[in-house]
Amino acid sequence: MFRHIMVPVDLANTDRLARALEVTADAARHYHARVTYVSASNTAPTEVADAPDEFRRKLGTFAAGQAQEHGIEAEGHALILPDARSDLDGALVETAREVGADLVIMASHDPGIVDHFWSSNGGAVARHSDASVMLVRGD
Repeated sequence: MFRHIMVPVDLANTDRLARALEVTADAARHYHARVTYVSASNTAPTEVADAPDEFRRKLGTFAAGQAQEHGIEAEGHALILPDARSDLDGALVETAREVGADLVIMASHDPGIVDHFWSSNGGAVARHSDASVMLVRGD
């Protein structure tokens, strides 16, 4: 049913992604799908990496670790953006199309009052992507 799963990850907060990462691994094994872990960074240094090449290496290491831990086929795809916070939604939609993802699995927070005025990243991706989108809440 699904051949390619894209999973946005925040390398600064991987501890908050446990449930979404488990769901991803289960779906990848079930559908024999490959996984692309996507993460975004600014062109300027961040708390995760001082330079884009270092960020790409860290994402690659993360993806390789997930592949080994869960027995799945996985790779990393780094997005280096001028402003990762404001450019993220469009970049995720475009990346899902570019990599040929037919399912996007995203960790999401429980909705709050702010979500009535500004949509979440997951909501934006679901609205604008041709791929199916699964939002995974909670730990």
